[in-house]
Amino acid sequence: MSTNVAQSAASKLSQMGERTKQLGNVIQNPERQKRVILVIVCVALLLDNMLYMVIVPIIPDYLEGLQKAADQEQPAAARHTNSTNSTIHRAAEGNFDLQIGVLFASKAILQLLVNPLSGTFIDRVGYDIPLFIGLNIMFLSTLTFAFAENYATLFLARSIQGLGSAFADTSGIALIADKYTEESERSKALGIALAFISFGSLVAPPFGGVLYEFAGKQAPFLILACICLTDGVLCLVVLKPFSNRERETMPVGTPIYKLMIDPYIAVVAGALIVCNIPLAFLEPTIANWMEENMNASEWEIGMTWFPAFFPHVLGVYLTVKLAAKYPHLQWFYGAIGMVFIGASSCTVPACKNFGQLMIPLCGICFGIAFVDTALLPTLGFLVDVRHVSVYGSVYAIADISYCVAYALGPIVAGQIVHDLGFVQLNLGMGLANVLYAPALLLLKNVTQMKPSFSERNMLLEDGPTGLYDTIKMEQREKKRKGLCTTTDESGIETFVQRSHSEEESSGGEYA
Repeated sequence: MSTNVAQSAASKLSQMGERTKQLGNVIQNPERQKRVILVIVCVALLLDNMLYMVIVPIIPDYLEGLQKAADQEQPAAARHTNSTNSTIHRAAEGNFDLQIGVLFASKAILQLLVNPLSGTFIDRVGYDIPLFIGLNIMFLSTLTFAFAENYATLFLARSIQGLGSAFADTSGIALIADKYTEESERSKALGIALAFISFGSLVAPPFGGVLYEFAGKQAPFLILACICLTDGVLCLVVLKPFSNRERETMPVGTPIYKLMIDPYIAVVAGALIVCNIPLAFLEPTIANWMEENMNASEWEIGMTWFPAFFPHVLGVYLTVKLAAKYPHLQWFYGAIGMVFIGASSCTVPACKNFGQLMIPLCGICFGIAFVDTALLPTLGFLVDVRHVSVYGSVYAIADISYCVAYALGPIVAGQIVHDLGFVQLNLGMGLANVLYAPALLLLKNVTQMKPSFSERNMLLEDGPTGLYDTIKMEQREKKRKGLCTTTDESGIETFVQRSHSEEESSGGEYA
C-alpha cells in the first residue's frame, strides 16, 4: 500500500515538474513573452486607473460620515444660535469640497513632480525594476486606503499611489514600446493598453459604489490589492527584474530636458494635455451641474461615464486599423480626435436630460481614443529617429502631460464654474481643442525621417560617451559610405559593399 502511495506521489511530482518546465519554455519564447508582458502591463494600468476612480463614490460619503460622527461627539454647550450654525455649516461645506478636491488632485500632483526623476531612473536601470517597484508601492497604497480611518491617512494613501503610478505607468508603457519595435505592432499593443486604462477608469465608480454599499469600505480596496499582488508576483517570475542582465548593455538614453525641447515631442505633449482637459475638468463638476439642471438621481450620476467606454474602445480599434493601412496620417487622426473633443465639449451644456448627455460624453471619449492611440506610438517613433531608442523619459513626458490636466481639474475646474459658469468652461475647453488641432500639422513629415541619419548626428553632436556610442557611431559611418557589417564563420566582423537601393531601404520606414 505504502509503495503504491509513494509511486503515485512520485508520478504527480514528475508531472508537475514537466508542466513547470513547459511553462518555463512557453515564457522563454519571445513572442509569447511579449504577450505575457503586455498582460502584466495592462493589469498594472487597469489597477492604477481603477484605484484612481474607485474612490469617487466612496470618499465623499465616507468623509461626510466621519464629519457627522465628529459633530455628534461635540458637547451640546459648544453649539450656538441658528444663524451662527448656518454660517458654520456653509463654511464647513466649502472646506469639505476643498478637502475632496485636494485629495483627488494629490495623486496627480505628486506623480507630476516624480515623473522627471522616474523617467531618468527608468532610462538608467531598465523597465522591469521600476515596474516591480511601482506595483509594490501601489499595493501599499491600496492597503492604506482599505484601513484608513481619517483624512490624513487617506491623503497619504492617495499620494503614495501617485508615487507608484510614476514608476508603474511610465515603465509599463515604455516596456511595451521597447518590446514591440514595429510601428503597426506597437500601435496595436499601446491601443490595447489604452483600452485597459479606459475600462479601469469607467468601470471603477460602479464597482466601488456597489461594494461600498453592500460590503463596506475595505472590500473594493482589498480586491484591488489581491490583483496587484498577483500582478507583482507575475512580474517577478516572468521579467526576473533583479537577475536581468539586459540593462548592462542598454544605451544611455537622451536626457529628459533634451526631449522636452524637441519641438515634435513638445507638440505631442501639448496635444495630450489639451485633449484630456475636458475629461479632467468635467469629472469633478458635472455631478453638481446634473443635480441643478436635470434633477439627476444618484444612479444616473454614477452611470454618466460608463457608456463612454464603448466608443473609446471603438476609437482605439479604428485608429489602430487606420494606422496599419495609412501610417503616414497619424497626425491627421490626432487632429480629427481633437475636433471631435472640441465639438462634443461645446454641446455638453445644451443637454437637457441624462440620455442626451451620454452623446457628447461618448464623443469626448471617442476623440481622446483617437488622439492617444495615434500620438503615443508617435512618441516612440520620434525617439527612435531623433534620439536614442530608450523610452523611459519620453513616456514620462506623456505621463506628465496627463498629470497636468488631472492635477488642475479638481482644483481649478470648480473655481472656473463658480466665477464664469459651466457653459463658459465647456466652450473654452472645446475651443482650445479645435484651435490646437492645426498644430499637429508639424508632425506631417515625421514618418519620412531616417533613424540612421538622426542617430548618427546625435552621436556626433554629443560625442561618444561610452563603448556603445563609439561602436554605433563607427557602424553608422560605415553604413553611410555604403558598407554593411557581416560576420564570417570565425566570428570576425567584416564590411562589404552594399548597393544604393539596399542602403536606402534600411532607413526607418514607418511600418
